[in-house]
Amino acid sequence: MLEERLRQARLFAGFTQEAVAEALTEIGHPATKAVISKYEMGKSVPKASTLLQLSRIFDVDPGYFLYESKTDLTWVAYRKQSDLAETNQDVVKAYARDVAALQLELRSLLYPGKSYDFPEPMNVSTAAEAEAVAQNLRSAWGLDDLPIENLTQTVEDHGVVVIGWSRDAGRFDGLSGWCGDDVPLTVVNTAVEVDRRRFNLAHELGHLLMQTSDDLSEPMAHRFAAALLVPADLAFHELGRRRTSISLAELGLLKRRYGLSIQGWIYRATDLEIITKHFATSLWREINQRGWKKAEPFPYVASEEPIRLEQMILHAVAEGLVTRDRVRYALPNFVVEDPVAETGAFPTATELLAMSDIERETWMQHSLDLAVNEEFEMFDAFGEEDF
Repeated sequence: MLEERLRQARLFAGFTQEAVAEALTEIGHPATKAVISKYEMGKSVPKASTLLQLSRIFDVDPGYFLYESKTDLTWVAYRKQSDLAETNQDVVKAYARDVAALQLELRSLLYPGKSYDFPEPMNVSTAAEAEAVAQNLRSAWGLDDLPIENLTQTVEDHGVVVIGWSRDAGRFDGLSGWCGDDVPLTVVNTAVEVDRRRFNLAHELGHLLMQTSDDLSEPMAHRFAAALLVPADLAFHELGRRRTSISLAELGLLKRRYGLSIQGWIYRATDLEIITKHFATSLWREINQRGWKKAEPFPYVASEEPIRLEQMILHAVAEGLVTRDRVRYALPNFVVEDPVAETGAFPTATELLAMSDIERETWMQHSLDLAVNEEFEMFDAFGEEDF
């Protein structure tokens, strides 16, 4: 396991084996690329002093190398562009495994016995069946026929582990699978536009909810995603049953309302036969002429960041249920700030003396800040005419 953690930390930090060897050599621990390779293949074990230096190079806690995730993940789908290297795929999966393990641990501590209402996967072989699965999910989650303001929060509220990945924009779209037997998991790239992020998340939900053949997997997930974001009835309400002409500006306004891209709306209108394929071709031509293929106007403004994990971390650390080190084993760069103490709940002199210098200084500064604020409040209680 040590060799896997070493390799994962190196890749996550963006180092080559040669760069690691050079960094070790510069700080007085001579090494070569071959030595680092042996570490990562399990053919050699680094000394404790070397591990300490590697933790500093990779900016991780030393215990990170010894941590072993007990979470079993089964991957269902992996959407990537062709230029995403195999090693990068391994980094994404390893990161997801660590974060999922932490999230499930926090769930068990903070919400023991809580159950979630994620539907059972269904067999799908037609577009109509994919539409039905999307509508069933909306019904199960009480979404009605309205735009989904925050898809990520909605998904998290219903028990899906959503993990954000902010690298490889343009090369990685999404990943989905199961933690154990019954906890759905998705990884979405948060380095892309919000509307694309929403579609990617909906797409991954489609993979989790639909069982289909390999050749139909992607088109069925696309159809599910579009139907989840814009149900057929809503599309008909906004566009009408048949249109002979639609402007890109009109579709841009709908993008702002529903969080589905202009290009997504063109696909949706074509799939539902609101417009003909011939007219859709003219819209695609116009998009290319305007240079909107990769950068559309009419941005969809919304928060689609996964926040449930961060909220649970802060809750659990404040209550002493998990340590900061445990958090850093999964999220090396996550900073947990000291919780603000309840007003008036100051430590005793004995407790202050037992603290570290940093903790004691933090408390003293907190006391000073409160005193200053109180002084200003008393001053503001008087009007200028009182002086």
